[in-house]
Amino acid sequence: MPPAPGNRLREHAQRVRAWPVWELRRGPATLVLTVVVGYMAAIGAAARTAPLSAHGGMLLGALLLCIVATVVLTRRAGENAGLITDVYGVWEIPIAILLPPLYALVVPIIRLGLNQCLVRRIPIYKRVFTAAVIGLSYGAASLAFHAVTRTSPGSVPAPGSHATFWILAVAVAALAQWAVNTALMMPAIKSEDPATRVRDVLMARETVTNDAAELCVAVLVTCGVATSLLTIVFALPFVTLLQRSLRHAHLLNASRVDSKTGLLNAGTWEREAASEVARAVRTRTPLALMLIDLDHFKAVNDAYGHLAGDKALRAISRTFKIFLRDYDLAGRFGGEEFALLLPQTGAADAQHIAERMRAHIAEMPITAGDDPETGSIRVKVSIGVAALGTTWNRTTGSQLTDLLAAADTALYRAKAAGRDRVCMITDAEAVVPVAENDRMPSSLPACSPS
Repeated sequence: MPPAPGNRLREHAQRVRAWPVWELRRGPATLVLTVVVGYMAAIGAAARTAPLSAHGGMLLGALLLCIVATVVLTRRAGENAGLITDVYGVWEIPIAILLPPLYALVVPIIRLGLNQCLVRRIPIYKRVFTAAVIGLSYGAASLAFHAVTRTSPGSVPAPGSHATFWILAVAVAALAQWAVNTALMMPAIKSEDPATRVRDVLMARETVTNDAAELCVAVLVTCGVATSLLTIVFALPFVTLLQRSLRHAHLLNASRVDSKTGLLNAGTWEREAASEVARAVRTRTPLALMLIDLDHFKAVNDAYGHLAGDKALRAISRTFKIFLRDYDLAGRFGGEEFALLLPQTGAADAQHIAERMRAHIAEMPITAGDDPETGSIRVKVSIGVAALGTTWNRTTGSQLTDLLAAADTALYRAKAAGRDRVCMITDAEAVVPVAENDRMPSSLPACSPS
């Protein structure tokens, strides 16, 4: 006997309440729902006028085949995270420009559905949100192009004698797509990682280069297929090469960072730190090095599990961005040990930064699990600092290994003095405390009090 309508409604309501999106904080959940509802409304509005000619159908089919081929290539190499996903815009921007807006809105659903099935499974609400963001950005591209060219959606003349104006209009549309996609995606990225800096995500050299290359190729492909579908045959090898180039850059970057924390790995940090130390010695400028070790971290892993321990490592790694500048070097040096190099930083500034960092981490609650209601972990750190100043013996004490040894000695003293404190060694290898009220005391105790 089928269940009563009231029971079916209750079952559906229970399923809806079980969606992972409700586990998000109110701000991110509101953002996701608002964007998805707006996306569905846009699809509904675009569906009213979606005529497709025979030529348009052939164009849509050919570009969809290219998208599927790109997904298959992505399946072999793996899917990137963040704002840089792949070169799909090369095939999808022509759909937004040359076909009615409905198809540009719907294509991301097809593509991300294939990614979910063939490449990598992630929470469904993330795929839905991403499809909504990309779809709305392509809708914006379509509106921008038709506003510039003063044409109705779905009726796009060939470039003809106005090729220069037409190409510029496509470029404006592509820029509009990038701007809307970024504006909608950045709040989600910031909510997931509040320490993320917009400049790091958008203005990094690799990001700018990749976005510019994808935009330029998308404009060329759009102009080509507007004239002849045969353009796709010649464009596909170049797009494949571009995808491999972007993937190669991504892999090179991945080889430099620690996968668990996103900081530089030990080898990369040492190479770049050695260059900075050599520059400081040559130019006789100050420099500081910190070694940070988590106190009793084994107890955290034993009590909460290694997944919670990994979450604590990531949280502390994100904290460094609050206190460090763009050119400072942060690396994961060992299991729970981190190394920070601060060029152009003297002893007084280094000890002040280290103490602020220690205090911030000690007061920072870290949830043990994905559920916000789960109890929080409190992690404390000990910090050893070595400062390279103007009176350091620059013939024997100028190398990175010497600074590391000095910072390690200071870290050992911080551990021996009771942990959760900062010790610093300066030029004369005196251990200098962190001053109270930001002033250096006349006496020099071994370490700063916790």
